[in-house]
Amino acid sequence: MLRELSGVGGFFDVPAGGEPPGPGYRPLAELYGSGLDGYVAEVGRRLGTGDRRVAASTAHLGIASRMWSLALGCAALAARVPDLAPDRVWWRLPAAGSLQLWLPEPAALPGAELGTAVLDGNLAVLDGEVRARFGVSPRILRGNAASALVGTLRVLLDRLPAPPCPPVPLVAELLGPGGRLAGTGGFVHEEGLGVAFRRRSCCLYYRVPAGGGLCGDCVLHGRRDRRD
Repeated sequence: MLRELSGVGGFFDVPAGGEPPGPGYRPLAELYGSGLDGYVAEVGRRLGTGDRRVAASTAHLGIASRMWSLALGCAALAARVPDLAPDRVWWRLPAAGSLQLWLPEPAALPGAELGTAVLDGNLAVLDGEVRARFGVSPRILRGNAASALVGTLRVLLDRLPAPPCPPVPLVAELLGPGGRLAGTGGFVHEEGLGVAFRRRSCCLYYRVPAGGGLCGDCVLHGRRDRRD
């Protein structure tokens, strides 16, 4: 399943089992612990910003995107999701490019556990550290999780338009009333763009001094006052 998923795209490519696919891989639990400050600093360096909140939110959004890609992709292919506990996932950050993952001993959970695997089993740990160390609000972090989920769905359906197990109902359950990510955003229709997701919080990327701007789903579109 993971080999098949790797063909969808880079964010969905996660080697599993055997020896690590290269040097420098370490448990994700270390990144969420002692390695988080250094990782956020490197993200800030690459963005060209010394604002730790911006770098931390961007780092969080990137990690969330990798987790959703892996989990939702597997759910769409086989109605299963990997156990994404931080001590089961290993990571490295190459000199150029985004976070890379490796699953030394992959274990499967039912596809219905999508939210549990990502939100409880993984991001809850990261969220706590990002809030405590960098002061990023829970509202922004929940918005990041929702934005990453919708972005993953868009890429998945674009590159795998007829998966064996349709992922839309799983995403709708998480975003809809009573869902784990309810209230983080909604779907709007924009002339020339069709239906798009619009989040209700800002990931802070617009504060990047060079090359920033508004994300496609940013709550600040059409507003004069740019607030969190």
